[in-house]
Amino acid sequence: MISPGEGPMNIQAPDFSIEPEVILPAESSAVLIIDMIFDFVDPRGKLFVEETRKTIAPIQQLIRRAREAKVCLIYIQDWHRPDDPEFAIWGAHAVQDSEGIQIDPALAPSPQDFIVRKRTYDPFFATDLDLLLRQKKITHLVITGTVANICVLHAAGSARLRGYQVIVPVDTISALQPFDLQIALRQITFVYQGKLTRSEGISFQKRSL
Repeated sequence: MISPGEGPMNIQAPDFSIEPEVILPAESSAVLIIDMIFDFVDPRGKLFVEETRKTIAPIQQLIRRAREAKVCLIYIQDWHRPDDPEFAIWGAHAVQDSEGIQIDPALAPSPQDFIVRKRTYDPFFATDLDLLLRQKKITHLVITGTVANICVLHAAGSARLRGYQVIVPVDTISALQPFDLQIALRQITFVYQGKLTRSEGISFQKRSL
């Protein structure tokens, strides 16, 4: 432990495994695309996360394969009222009806996709996400987006505690700092027993007739 007055410690991040292939049932899987909106993804955004730019192409490819397999796609959209208490932490961002909440055009949803708006880090809190997943008989969630140790981690934790299997392609999530990304991956694997892979390692298998 660090005693009061001591400086920071050099800590080695525990190892975790990244599975080369994860095969998921198409009918009972969903892909969450978390907060890939202007204020986080665009350099002009209020809370720009530079690493999001590297995740757009892998998320695009995953979305394409999901649509081909008729997998449910759910966009999680940060969305705040102008007086939201969260602004005391992060400053104003993703304000309702502003440019900041717009989903990045490269990842634009199709009419058959779903959009769930959230006002906290947790996409399950005070939203209809869980109801939507239950109605669709979803059991497996592929979680992508930003920020890894904030909204992505809260999504993974809430999903697992509700009984969903969690899969995170590591090339589709991003954080403000490498340390923050490592924290998120450690928590997802150790605490929530989620699986890590890469976007190209995910395949959706349709039920045989």
